[in-house]
Amino acid sequence: MAAPLIVLSVSPGERRVALRRGDTLDAAFVERPHRPEGLGDLHVARVAARAPAMGGVFLALTGGETGFLPDSEGGKGRGEGDWLRAAVTRAAQGGKGPRLAARPSPEAVTGPVRLLSRGPEAALRLAAQNPEAMIVTDHAATAARLRGVLGTARIELSARPAFDDALEEEFELLSGMAVALPGGGRLTLHPTPALLAIDIDAGAVSGGRDATAHKALNAAALAEALRQIRLRHLAGAILVDMAGMAIARRRELLPGLAPLVAADPALKLMGLTGLGLIELQRRRVHTPLHEILGDPPSPLTRGLAALRRGLAEATRRPGARLALTASPAVLAALADCPGALDDFTERAGALALRPDPLCPPGQEHVHAE
Repeated sequence: MAAPLIVLSVSPGERRVALRRGDTLDAAFVERPHRPEGLGDLHVARVAARAPAMGGVFLALTGGETGFLPDSEGGKGRGEGDWLRAAVTRAAQGGKGPRLAARPSPEAVTGPVRLLSRGPEAALRLAAQNPEAMIVTDHAATAARLRGVLGTARIELSARPAFDDALEEEFELLSGMAVALPGGGRLTLHPTPALLAIDIDAGAVSGGRDATAHKALNAAALAEALRQIRLRHLAGAILVDMAGMAIARRRELLPGLAPLVAADPALKLMGLTGLGLIELQRRRVHTPLHEILGDPPSPLTRGLAALRRGLAEATRRPGARLALTASPAVLAALADCPGALDDFTERAGALALRPDPLCPPGQEHVHAE
């Protein structure tokens, strides 16, 4: 089996990180440095309130943010106004603040609330989990920084965009909630505040009477569903509705699903519900991709994608004066993203912004003037 490869694409306002095993995308992260996920950050925090019904305390963090410290992670016995060091163990998600765990301090902790250190970025987390993996990036400053942490042997600076067409296509797929299945059919993912629902559509197979074909399609669809859950950092309660199988026959799929579930330490197979839905539970850790990218993609997501395409255009047409035509909402989102437009200017030259209220979402484009 080929050694895993970490691919890091750096563009204005965004870092995209992929873990590849051969031709398979095995992990995906989208990071926006102006709004870091915060996992692993170490804070000096103050107890703002006790929540007996929840079994923990709320902590006031820097920037006016509030996190939750369970009693089992060091909240027990702490009262309002207490100071402590705490690390983020679960990123903010679903409209809720981060979850924390108390960390010992060699000396007394006092205010003000402040950030002591940032947790590792995705590329470094993946490098620690995959010590044999090389990291390929297309950004010189990032390559130099990573070499200072991991050494020169593991970091390769690419003169071409780090993401090839296949990776670009995979990440584009992750920005939507429908996933086509090989041989027909599709998965549709429906995240809600309470749970994630996944529907399997059998496509052309649904009209046939071949029970073996239905079983094979559902087994393949379930395997892809687990992969999509992992790639998108989806978690909490998960229900999967299979296609075209009687409830009694759906139970036949559970033994084959068990080893796939076991490969994801955060995932548990709970069984089959009375309605014949496969029930899963996944521990929440990272912010789900759809909360970063938006569903549908947010104006900022579309604007940053346009800047990526603009860098490619600048490479093809060195010295050309470039302009970005996009809706006012997209341009406003870029203006509010610290450093994104400045980074583009530094790497590709000045970019004129051309608002077009009639520009449809997804049709933003950088062009030569």
